[in-house]
Amino acid sequence: MFDVFIAVVRRDLLLAMRRRSDVLTTLFFFVIVITLFPLGIGPEMSVLRGIAPGIFWVAALLASMLALEHLFSIDYTDGTLEQMLLTPQPVFILVLGKVLAHWLVTGLPLVLLSPLLGLQYDLSTQALATMMLTLLIGTPALSLIGAIGAALTLGLRGGGVLVSLLVLPLYIPVLIFGAGAVEATVSGLGGAGHVSMLGAILILSLILTPIATSAALRISAE
Repeated sequence: MFDVFIAVVRRDLLLAMRRRSDVLTTLFFFVIVITLFPLGIGPEMSVLRGIAPGIFWVAALLASMLALEHLFSIDYTDGTLEQMLLTPQPVFILVLGKVLAHWLVTGLPLVLLSPLLGLQYDLSTQALATMMLTLLIGTPALSLIGAIGAALTLGLRGGGVLVSLLVLPLYIPVLIFGAGAVEATVSGLGGAGHVSMLGAILILSLILTPIATSAALRISAE
């Protein structure tokens, strides 16, 4: 099963590199949203430090939703997904492989860029480290949760809008604890509790969402 998992990840990464425009769209969206706020609000650093956690996390959440529509749709269109569902390996292994590849090309770049973009908001080194940590824990949870919505809307007209409506309520806890951890660090209270809750959400997502996504894929394929 591990060989199948690695093969799925490698395949999806290769396909993503052939569709660089989709990957760059998500990355540019994240950068543009975060960069425009200081220009529109002004150079008052105390204000920017206060709004930075919410801006970063809302931008990451929206960027994650932007890429969800293509998580399974291409394999569904060309018939690859149907063949994957017929393989003897458990479907949740295939789902985990596709979600990991999705996160590597859409979530990980956001994590790596966040410290550089955070300099615009005069965030301290500790706040930037917390930002990276929360994004590193939270963005995989966003991809795992979003996979359920992407699987349920396969083949539907306007699937991108439906995905957003389905997964946005489930994203709210990740947004609250992710932004809360950075905000607590900025205010000097410490964000360990929020980070722990993010870790719990990620663990629950790893356990529950692959099973739910597998069932949704079977329903959509039928």
